Amino acid sequence: MSTTTPRAGKLVLILSCLIALAACGAGSHVCPSASNSLCGCGPSALACPITSMYLYAAGINGQVATFPVSPATGELSVPTYVNGPANSLGAGSFNNQFLYVSNFGTVGAAAVDVWSIDPNSGALTPGTTFTLPALSLAAGLAVDNVNQTVYVADAGKIDALAVNAATGALTPITGSPFPSGSNLYLTLDPQNRFLYASITDPPGAVGAFTVDSTSGALTEVAGSPFPLDPPKMTDTLPGQVVVDSSGKFVFATAAQNSAVAGFSIDSSTGALTPVPGSPFNAGTQPLSLATAYSFLYVANTGDATLSAYKIDSTSGVLTPLTGSPLTIPAGTLAVDPYGPYLYVSGAGGMSAYKIDGVTGALTQIGSAIPYIGATAMTFVP
Repeated sequence: MSTTTPRAGKLVLILSCLIALAACGAGSHVCPSASNSLCGCGPSALACPITSMYLYAAGINGQVATFPVSPATGELSVPTYVNGPANSLGAGSFNNQFLYVSNFGTVGAAAVDVWSIDPNSGALTPGTTFTLPALSLAAGLAVDNVNQTVYVADAGKIDALAVNAATGALTPITGSPFPSGSNLYLTLDPQNRFLYASITDPPGAVGAFTVDSTSGALTEVAGSPFPLDPPKMTDTLPGQVVVDSSGKFVFATAAQNSAVAGFSIDSSTGALTPVPGSPFNAGTQPLSLATAYSFLYVANTGDATLSAYKIDSTSGVLTPLTGSPLTIPAGTLAVDPYGPYLYVSGAGGMSAYKIDGVTGALTQIGSAIPYIGATAMTFVP
């Protein structure tokens, strides 16, 4: 018979959940009380009950849409709207409290728009917009919840902005902006050690940077940038870049080549090495990427299809799933890391899909909601 007291049992449970949080990284779910026996993180773990989820989308219509998401099924509801940027390539949230959307603007008027997120309704309240320095063009975003930093893809540089955790306001960190090639999209590895950028300077590459764990400052990795298709000198037109959930591989689209490039990450330095067989064939003009479980999904904007691949856990080699490319009109993708569900914005509207964790197969949830023009999306549980 156990001699553990109720109080001690509760303490053990809380400690277990805190350990789970540390193992999973920022943004993971932890039990809100000792009365709940479920805690965990990631796509296959039992997570604490989630009472609300939202998908935020920005694009070319001057608005930011808030789509309520059913925690039980992943189904989308009709969105509400707030005024937003006329053009955006990046969206992200800080600790599910603040939403940041890049405002591409024009030279001299580029910015990052800020909203606070109501935890009960998902409603957005405008915060203090951060205007970038002259000769800037705000593109993709990456949000580091650990170092409390928002990174912005810019013209020949990367802006690093410290987050005020109370207000969401942004201020440049020491040394910002950091030099880079021309870049449009950014991503962080799951441990927030490395930042990767899609470098659009011909012939196209992935730039790699280490992230200072104290200041958030960026240092370019030796050998960076790493070409998407080394034997070819023609422009590959790189698009979005993403790190898989294991933190072992980087993938980037090459629109000109109708391909996806894959790299393995040196866990010590962040340097990249092409995976065997890279680049891999995709549909026409691939742009947006999303990973879930051990699968990679690619939106092919030129032929309105969706390519789906199995990621080899050892080598990073991509193997197309049965039926790929799928006849899903895909333009921009977002994934719920805890569901997981895949959300697709395209000519058919905004659609939700359940991902089979074993096969990677997609099953549509409900009907598509009329919505055109999303160029940046982020999911907030």
